[in-house]
Amino acid sequence: MSFNTFGRVLRFTTFGESHGPAIGAVVDGCPPGLDLSEADIQPFLDKRRPGTSRFTTQRQEPDAVRILSGVFEGRTTGTPIGLLIDNVDQRSKDYSEVASAYRPGHADYAYDAKYGFRDYRGGGRSSARETAMRVAAGAVARKVIPEVRVRAWVEQIGQHPILYSRFDDAQIDNNAFFSPDPVAAEQWEKVIDAARKDGSSLGAVVVCEAEGVPPGWGAPLYAKLDSELASGMMSINAVKGVEIGDGFAAALASGEGNADPMRPGVDGPEFLANHAGGIAGGISTGQPVRVRVAFKPTSSILTPVETITRDGEATEIRTKGRHDPCVGIRGVPVVEAMMALVLADQKLLHRAQCG
Repeated sequence: MSFNTFGRVLRFTTFGESHGPAIGAVVDGCPPGLDLSEADIQPFLDKRRPGTSRFTTQRQEPDAVRILSGVFEGRTTGTPIGLLIDNVDQRSKDYSEVASAYRPGHADYAYDAKYGFRDYRGGGRSSARETAMRVAAGAVARKVIPEVRVRAWVEQIGQHPILYSRFDDAQIDNNAFFSPDPVAAEQWEKVIDAARKDGSSLGAVVVCEAEGVPPGWGAPLYAKLDSELASGMMSINAVKGVEIGDGFAAALASGEGNADPMRPGVDGPEFLANHAGGIAGGISTGQPVRVRVAFKPTSSILTPVETITRDGEATEIRTKGRHDPCVGIRGVPVVEAMMALVLADQKLLHRAQCG
């Protein structure tokens, strides 16, 4: 069985392929009476949209979203919200060689092994094109959690990280890399230009923080806030690692070094650290919820790579077409969307049980 739906109370289902006529989503479980229009969704899609700089794929898709259902007179009705984006700039001929040989690092072989055939045009259902609908659904989710500010940025591209001593939130939307460090952004221009010239690609690390999450969202065991976040982030194309709070660095710390000490505060405890990433025992603590997400290098590269054909014969393949030299850059709004979707779902779950 193929699973195309995410969430428990606030659920969204995506459909469509990279080179089909359109991609879409159905968001169900959204509370009624929330203000919602295409203008509320489009700015987030514009952040993810391809072709906005030389550092992303040059596929030209306006990603103009249409609301098909679930909204009347500018407000949600409580019924399923249908969202649709037309595909307008496919070049399927770029994938003619992919039809007979598998691209290493892609889902080509895995899809063929599972289904017995595959849509090789741009990866079909496995294409990152699907994430546009997550971003659209995430914009709906933000309406459910107006008290929360979700913000993500690129922390590292390849072997070149930002310096947090230069962190400037205002810079994140002022460069093509969603970088809070303007010096790193200038360095990344040269790094990505070099990778593209070499016919290669680079990985990236994206950090996402949600401020304003109250204590109490989540559950002790099978709907832990951190496990839901990990599941949501790992479902994003090209993501190969997720850390909550200190993540793997916690394994290197002592018990006292990893603790988040508390002192009395005006409106509850005042935390002196946030190694846990705002989550303890699967439940939010009221601190910022922090997630780090690792994106692998884009597998579509011009450098020849050894592979096999569908008939099992040895060959080499180089992927032609228009591809991101670093898919993690456009992954920033997708990570934000998944954070918003998980938090909105957990808010509704919490309200259902605890009132």
